[in-house]
Amino acid sequence: MDRKNFRRVGGNSNSNRGRGFRNVGFVALIILVGLIVYAAYNQPSELEPKPLSEVVQQANNGEVESINITGNKLEVTKKGEEEPTIESRKEPGSSIYEQGLEQGVTTVNVQEESNSGSTWANIAISLLPVLIITGVLFFMLRSAQGQGNQAMSFGKSKARLYGNEKDKVSFKDVAGSAESKQDLEEVVEFLKYPKKFESVGAKIPKGVLLVGPPGTGKTLLARAVAGEANVPFFSISGSEFVEMFVGVGASRVRDLFAKAKKNAPCIIFVDEIDAVGRRRGSGMGGGHDEREQTLNQILVEMDGFEQGQNVIVLAATNRADVLDPALLRPGRFDRRVNIGLPDRKDREAILKVHFKKKPLTDDVDLDALAAKTAGSSGADLQNIANEAAIVAAHHDRKTINQNDVTAAFEKVAIGPERKSKIMSEKEKDITAYHEAGHAIVGHVLPDSDMVHKVTIIPRGGTGGVTWFIPPEDKSYHSIIEFKDVLARMLGGRIAEEVVYGTDRVTTGAGNDLQKAAELARDMVINQGMGKKLRNQVFHVEDGMMLDKLVHEREYSDETAKIIDDEVEHLVTEAAHRAREVIKANKDKLEALKDALVKHETIEADDVHKVLEGSHMPKSAALY
Repeated sequence: MDRKNFRRVGGNSNSNRGRGFRNVGFVALIILVGLIVYAAYNQPSELEPKPLSEVVQQANNGEVESINITGNKLEVTKKGEEEPTIESRKEPGSSIYEQGLEQGVTTVNVQEESNSGSTWANIAISLLPVLIITGVLFFMLRSAQGQGNQAMSFGKSKARLYGNEKDKVSFKDVAGSAESKQDLEEVVEFLKYPKKFESVGAKIPKGVLLVGPPGTGKTLLARAVAGEANVPFFSISGSEFVEMFVGVGASRVRDLFAKAKKNAPCIIFVDEIDAVGRRRGSGMGGGHDEREQTLNQILVEMDGFEQGQNVIVLAATNRADVLDPALLRPGRFDRRVNIGLPDRKDREAILKVHFKKKPLTDDVDLDALAAKTAGSSGADLQNIANEAAIVAAHHDRKTINQNDVTAAFEKVAIGPERKSKIMSEKEKDITAYHEAGHAIVGHVLPDSDMVHKVTIIPRGGTGGVTWFIPPEDKSYHSIIEFKDVLARMLGGRIAEEVVYGTDRVTTGAGNDLQKAAELARDMVINQGMGKKLRNQVFHVEDGMMLDKLVHEREYSDETAKIIDDEVEHLVTEAAHRAREVIKANKDKLEALKDALVKHETIEADDVHKVLEGSHMPKSAALY
């Protein structure tokens, strides 16, 4: 979601910045004055200091041309020199002749001491502490005044107002999401032509809830609605309502809706509304905690006694299941727009938008990239486009070629290569056997996805990667498909076991085993795909910590034991099938392992050539 193009309209950021500069400048001026006074009255003398007795002795010996006396200070010019080079001091109230100077041996010039310089110096030195203390007090008072103003505005809304920017977002700037845009076009009509609907007795919706996974463009669609309707757009995050002080969030809600009503017709956009709109009664603060008071105020503002305000609230969340039912009822969020992950056609359109301003070579195939990015969100596709530009710039190229796009896709999907990690020959062999096991099992089993790439170069947090990509987008998965995926996940560990023995398997399969256990448990408790518990679901909604502590699970200990047995059976069955496939195709395992050690990375076509002739034994079939 392209939030970086937001531009703030209004506010007092410039005045705050100017006030800060004035305070800093005032303190700097005080310091500068102090340094000037110090430098003016503490100049180091260039004359050589000597005691008066030595000066008198040199004068009596005829070595002194003249002595200039100013007050008690003596400046001595020696014979053969034009300027004084020696300084000394005499006792106050006494004559230099009383100190032993003989008459006529040198010229003595006596001048009256001027007290004006010392007077001004004393005044400046006396005033300097006063000026410093006054400046510090002034700075503290200004700071206290600023904090007071901040305290007075503590209950004010922090929503940012948009609507006057030059480059407004419209529906044509949002690729894909055709159904979602169609639903939101009605909202634009409500804002543009309210009387058209009021004339036939229709009520304008109060709120529209945008629901979808992260990165699918919920915020971008909300901005497009405001841009199409050409109305002010207040944007705020749900977390900005909640503070440590009770009542502040409710005050900010009141202030936000008051501003919106003054600018009606307009849109209020609340991003991540689940931060403040969670189901009441599930927290530890009872009914009087800050979050619930804020939610209560939102409910009142959206559907209270005041009617006829042309203000529509758009809210975005990826956790609609945790929202309070009162927030979702008609009269509050009247409409719910589901924004799912883009399909292949939409992904190609999104990629074209993000690559539009990037120089591409003729060999770049965005359609092929769209086919390989199943399950990616719009934000993922934007990231791939940006990474491709970074790769091209890193190689000092002015255009982006197909290799740059492929490298960017793989970096985003499976992590960057870690070529600096050095593996021993034994570790390379183990990794090659492990990845070859994944590839063979996935290649042989009929309902598994296709092998896209196999590499033993460490990527991200893995020692190697066997990458499978479905040939087309899928909305549903069968039990047979899940069982093939389980066997594929265990193929690496079973390959190590077949080659090195049961007691010499390594920790390289840790992540595979964890994912296999999660998939098997999801099949049993969420999808009803167990053998004994077929068509029974035991899913527990994710809630707050207090929910998990207070609410008991909805099934007995006996059922929990059966669930554990079902999960164990699925994993054991998958391991058995993987073992039978690898044993029946051990020659292909060795061939693929050798190819990986030699080339480190093998693409799909080469993998299929190496595994040509591999087969699935009857012992690995499902019955």
